[in-house]
Amino acid sequence: MDLELKGKIIIVTGGSKGIGYGICERLVQEGAIPVIVGRNKKTILEAVEQLSKKGASVGFALAELTDPKQCQEAVDTVRRQYGKIDGLVNNAGVNDSIGLESGNHKAFMDSIQKNLTHYYLMAHHALPALKIAKGSIVNIGSKTSFTGQGGTSGYAAANGGRNALTREWAVELLPYSIRVNAVIVAECYTPLYKKWIQTFSNPEKKLKEITQNIPLGNRMTTAQEIGDTVAFLLSERSSHTTGQLIFVDGGYSHLDRSL
Repeated sequence: MDLELKGKIIIVTGGSKGIGYGICERLVQEGAIPVIVGRNKKTILEAVEQLSKKGASVGFALAELTDPKQCQEAVDTVRRQYGKIDGLVNNAGVNDSIGLESGNHKAFMDSIQKNLTHYYLMAHHALPALKIAKGSIVNIGSKTSFTGQGGTSGYAAANGGRNALTREWAVELLPYSIRVNAVIVAECYTPLYKKWIQTFSNPEKKLKEITQNIPLGNRMTTAQEIGDTVAFLLSERSSHTTGQLIFVDGGYSHLDRSL
């Protein structure tokens, strides 16, 4: 299926690794031009190089997303370079384990900054261009906002906020024909996920315990599978879909995990 994304300029925050990279790979396959926004110049340039080897056009803008000014500057850079913005994928974030018992006010607020505030800022600054393009926004979320995890109050709260903003923006932006949806991820083996697994005394055993509880295929979701859904939601093939929280998680969040 041709998603008709050729030549579309799509900002992807945190697009150099993990789920973000999988999204960029899929966009490249569709002929879109992903523009990676993040702070790590080394990994971003490596990602741009790898994606460009496929004959793709890939852009980037460096920004510390917890800094409001840098968020605006990143969006301005994209508009100056390409003259338009057709889509925004808010993806960057980290499950930073800021718990209730073990955390504190500053750590909690920092987690909100790292995981939620820049979703608002990037959308706010991209909005004038998205209005012209009648573009689309996709927010990447986490099952922690529905299932809980334990010991990660900041991240769970931020993801609850992502869900709420998705539906709030879908309503607010109806007059501009801008669609807003979210893709909710459960267990996807990214570099950050691997780092978390390694904190356990027996990582292989812990990983097996988790995958056994994923109903569909007893395996983790791939970044490519997330990318497939994101590309669809960015495209006109999903032209009457907005305000939806779409779970790409092998049934983990809603199906009986004893299956």
